[in-house]
Amino acid sequence: MKRIAPLVLLWVTLAMIAAPFAWAAMPAPAEVPADKSPAAPLAAAVSAVTGIAISPLLGAGAYGAYQWMRAKDDAARAALPWYAHWEFFVPALLIVGACAAKDALGTAVPPGLKKPLDLLELVENKTSGLVAAGAVVPFTMAGISQMVLGGKTAASGVTLATDGFAMVPVAAMDWSPILNVLTIPFGLAMFALVWMASHAINVLIMLSPWGVIDAALKAMRTALLGLLALTSAINPWLGALLSLVVLVVAYFVAGWAFRLTVFGTLFCWEFLTGKKNGFSPKETDNPMFSGGDLAGVPVRTFGRLVARAGGGFDFAYKPWLVLPERTAAVPAATLAVGRGVFVSTIVGDDDDTLFLLPPRYRGHEDELARACRFAGGVREAGLRKAWSALRELFGGGPAKAPAA
Repeated sequence: MKRIAPLVLLWVTLAMIAAPFAWAAMPAPAEVPADKSPAAPLAAAVSAVTGIAISPLLGAGAYGAYQWMRAKDDAARAALPWYAHWEFFVPALLIVGACAAKDALGTAVPPGLKKPLDLLELVENKTSGLVAAGAVVPFTMAGISQMVLGGKTAASGVTLATDGFAMVPVAAMDWSPILNVLTIPFGLAMFALVWMASHAINVLIMLSPWGVIDAALKAMRTALLGLLALTSAINPWLGALLSLVVLVVAYFVAGWAFRLTVFGTLFCWEFLTGKKNGFSPKETDNPMFSGGDLAGVPVRTFGRLVARAGGGFDFAYKPWLVLPERTAAVPAATLAVGRGVFVSTIVGDDDDTLFLLPPRYRGHEDELARACRFAGGVREAGLRKAWSALRELFGGGPAKAPAA
């Protein structure tokens, strides 16, 4: 399994890169009539936005390559959006291929080298997600207005066979800005939900110490993107239906994905900026994430451990980082810092994981225990059991940090 999963990931990724070129090169059958319903462009756009959200760099690169290949001549290609020019999609697909090769060779790459590469890939996924949300998605959704309201040519340069609502002249008004107000926020919201659920996979890959799990997670995500592209090519409505299923699943895991995204973002930022240098824990107010054993608080919720004036501690946090602040009492009478190999923690009476510490606390565990006057001091957690750590990573039961 360790050898097969990375190879499957590499094969699926390379197939996804080559698919738009092969598919676009195939002549379209003239006898198949185009879907002339005004809602057909919306179904195609929903599938495109969902696919780009699953993997922004691969989705935007493949989508741009497909549009470039389908353009009839140089003039049509010059009118394409920026992501459909070879100056963008060729480097984008090369980066995707390099990431796939890195995962395929993961068993041969030393862990000390692979994890920094996973961290850089996490940064790439965030950056490409922001670029897609700010440019590709609005451009795709704005194309719907042109198609529905009478534009003969979409942003992709594909000639359409319908004039949509343009057949109804209403005081010669240009309704595209009004329709953009409706379609673009819808596309951005859909993109945000799906991207956040997909980005959580990159965070899991960065935190997971097992390369075979990394390859399996990526292969599943790339296979889903390939299935979405295939169903959309066969039938836009079938692709839209699959996109709707993906969107519903992303909605139900939005809270878990959001907390994991915040955790991974802070972890990545503090690691790259060397936040631990010059950092000193405080006596009364220290930022951290909730663990799996803090009752009433979802795992990996970002907040602050606040010391009460009369003794004891509270955990103050804001749901979704913007809602009114809530407070949860820390039940343990004796707290200790568990110095782990990957992530240090704060544990309670029975070695329950109450809090997860960001990278800024690396090397400051003793200083934190002294500043907060933890009666348990610092414990060497050692290597966690694989199954227990994996369950906590995916939001299940917490991993225990046994005392030395």
